[in-house]
Amino acid sequence: MELSVVVSPMDGHAVVKYMPEIVESKRIKETVENAGFQVEGYPDQEIEVCRLKIKGMACTSCSEAVERALSDADGVKKAVVGLALEEAKVHFDPNVTNLNQIIKAVEDAGFEADLINPGNDVNKVHLKLDGVHTLEDANTIRTALELAVGVNHVDMDMEEKKITVSYDPDVIGPRSLIKLIREASTGLNLYDASLYVPPRQRDLDHRNEIHKYKNQFLWSCLFSVPVLVFSMVLPMLPPYGDWLNYRIHNLLTIGMLLRCILCAPVQFYLGAYHALRRKSANMDVLVAVGTNAAYIYSLYILLKSLTSHDFEGQDFFETSAMLISFILLGKYLEIVVKGKTSDALAKLSELAPDTACLVTMDGSGNIISETEISTQLIQRNDLFKIVPGAKVPVDGNVIDGQSYANESMITGEAKPVTKRPGDKVIGGTSNENGCIIVKATHVGSETALSQIVQLVEAAQLARAPVQKLADQISRFFVPTVVAAAFITWVAWFVTGVAGLYPKHWIPKAMDKFELALQFGISVVVVACPCALGLATPTAVMVATGKGASLGVLIKGGTALQKAHKVKAVVFDKTGTLTVGKPVVVSTILFSGVTMKELCDMAIAIEANSEHPLAKAVAEHAKVQRKKHESLADHVEDVKDFEVHPGAGVGGKVGERIVLVGNKRLLQVHNVPINHEVEEYISGAEKLAQTCVLVAIDGKVAGAFAVTDPVKPEAGHVIRYLQSMGITSIMVTGDNWGTATAIGREVGINQVFAETDPIGKAGKIKEIQMKDLTVAMVGDSINDSPALVAADVGMAIGAGTNVAIEAADIVLIKSNLEDVVTAIDLSRKTMSKIRLNYVWALGYNVLAMPIAAGILFPFTGIRLLPWVAGACMAASSLSVVCSSLLLQSYKKPLNVERI
Repeated sequence: MELSVVVSPMDGHAVVKYMPEIVESKRIKETVENAGFQVEGYPDQEIEVCRLKIKGMACTSCSEAVERALSDADGVKKAVVGLALEEAKVHFDPNVTNLNQIIKAVEDAGFEADLINPGNDVNKVHLKLDGVHTLEDANTIRTALELAVGVNHVDMDMEEKKITVSYDPDVIGPRSLIKLIREASTGLNLYDASLYVPPRQRDLDHRNEIHKYKNQFLWSCLFSVPVLVFSMVLPMLPPYGDWLNYRIHNLLTIGMLLRCILCAPVQFYLGAYHALRRKSANMDVLVAVGTNAAYIYSLYILLKSLTSHDFEGQDFFETSAMLISFILLGKYLEIVVKGKTSDALAKLSELAPDTACLVTMDGSGNIISETEISTQLIQRNDLFKIVPGAKVPVDGNVIDGQSYANESMITGEAKPVTKRPGDKVIGGTSNENGCIIVKATHVGSETALSQIVQLVEAAQLARAPVQKLADQISRFFVPTVVAAAFITWVAWFVTGVAGLYPKHWIPKAMDKFELALQFGISVVVVACPCALGLATPTAVMVATGKGASLGVLIKGGTALQKAHKVKAVVFDKTGTLTVGKPVVVSTILFSGVTMKELCDMAIAIEANSEHPLAKAVAEHAKVQRKKHESLADHVEDVKDFEVHPGAGVGGKVGERIVLVGNKRLLQVHNVPINHEVEEYISGAEKLAQTCVLVAIDGKVAGAFAVTDPVKPEAGHVIRYLQSMGITSIMVTGDNWGTATAIGREVGINQVFAETDPIGKAGKIKEIQMKDLTVAMVGDSINDSPALVAADVGMAIGAGTNVAIEAADIVLIKSNLEDVVTAIDLSRKTMSKIRLNYVWALGYNVLAMPIAAGILFPFTGIRLLPWVAGACMAASSLSVVCSSLLLQSYKKPLNVERI
């Protein structure tokens, strides 16, 4: 069955969201064809989507390895892996592969993978069962649920006595499912169920990962701190450290043996093993190279001391142990801080209240019962009461009462919004003062809050084009670093053997080989590229989350990156620069028709149109018809109804041919326009009014003058964009006179009027030919071709589904200030990403020469390997903290409204 259908008549596209368990895509195609329409571009393959939690990724090369493994798997059509989010989104053909094989492909690449949720799970509820003791009980409940209409899938866990049910909210709801379980009781077997809220998997995984690295760091410290004490502290405190120099056999001392024993448990190379097995090199490989070099050489020193009477050498056990401890500390801090990059998203998710007051009303509208229930048990069409100070649990319509709602957490608008019967309320917003009764219209994942969260999660997973720089660098970075470390070691060793530097440069108890080795290990460790891979995704995560909290939904890194280059913004007029609620201010009759006839024809035709002007004309015509003693609500049927994009509509009402639209529509149909009509049109346009003409049987019968107030912030936005070096342009289907008047009022000089939807897209392309990055701001189906044609499409949140689908950025609160916010946030984010690259590469560029010993001949400064490890950890931490500063972002423009 279909969950939603969006059809764009302009470009001939349809998007159908459906449950594959219930209906096949072929059936949908056949249904459209049976309705008399041809279907082209139908995919022969069934494509499903799943999301995976990937564990064990350390840097960009890891995410690339996972993406490559998934892309190479049979049946996988597309795979996107997000390093900062530690997730993968996989598009696959279920006829070729399945979820188990996809997970196996990730595991074969050396990483762990867990299924987050199948892409087709739309609504599901988790229930804890009571009274279920046997397999027969479980089967009874499963059968009762599976036979219910609207239940899509039942997943039962007998051990935990829990059940997860996927359902269609149009047909059934959580309370009905609990009732079905109770009604399945037979004899002495009484079944019951209660709501069970599982912890969010992402939060659980994040806590587990923090716990894991914390334990690993503490375990490492348990061994590495004594190693440090035995090698660097006690030897400097005679006589307390003299016992460490006691020889056990030949030159082997107690101190050396203790350091070897304590260092052994700290060594780990599992990540490096998996990386090398998949023929790639990542941070783990560099760490393993550095620690292995130090540890193996130290073992060589130990064995040599054990077997020799005159050998002198310095072991590096403390270098290996301390290096690993610092890396684990850096990883632990990085994960703790990285979790804060999605704080804005977590706050959005937690906006909805836990409980709601469900009410039952009689026919007279009186409340006869009130029950407090979990928000997750709310079903569509439920009535619930919201008292002052309480939060709205789900999206709905007010049916009784009046109040003000604070929608700032969703829309960013601080001023309370009036709510009266018929008005929409958004789940998660706060009721300010009055008590209201709301009817639930959207529940579960269909609420605006849930869709915002889903959209932002998808955006955070998408990879920004600027990330390619990090990907390209990481491909050759590790081999280059290893080569640089080897060259460093060779250079210092050869020059030492050749006597090219004085012997006093060599620290006490070390030789030429050991000094060279220490420089080489420091180069390997300090150059780890893990910070490079975090530079872009962490900034994108914070920016998209912050944008959502301000009412700006950015659909991914690509949109975020493109927006900072915008040099021209193209605005639609109706519903974008104007309020979008036009009203008729005057009506005139021509050709001797009566007002009743004019209104009847206008109502009949405009009833089939969704355009704001059509609705205004229809509403005014109904009022006028009642004034002229016509109380009938009957609307005549229209035959041969036709939409003329950017011009108007037409059809046959009874035996009369009626056209309703602008002057261009009548000219195309050869309807003569006399001097009287021209004067009326001209006068209306000078007052920034749109003239809607009505022609009956080839003659102009009358006209409606419609005005649509300009949004109060429009002028401020245009001026601010100009101060940012951005040109503002208006492209509208309205007439030249009205368009010019509106443009003059808001401060736009470049105006293109009487333009159809295809023409709007053409204008966008013309502007792009001037080497300008163009953003298009629109709200209707007519704007969707232009939104797609623009470099960045911005849809007004109150607009149509098609426009929102076509856009790259959605302005939830329909406020033009957020055009400025979106562009400014993009600029700040790109600036932050560039700064992150400076932090990430700056450490490497500056620290590598120091680690290689470039300052040693002049200052005697050496970057010890464990210090290099601390620098590497600080690099990653500084990048994440830099990205977190975006959470303090404030809107650059905030116009006070009356």
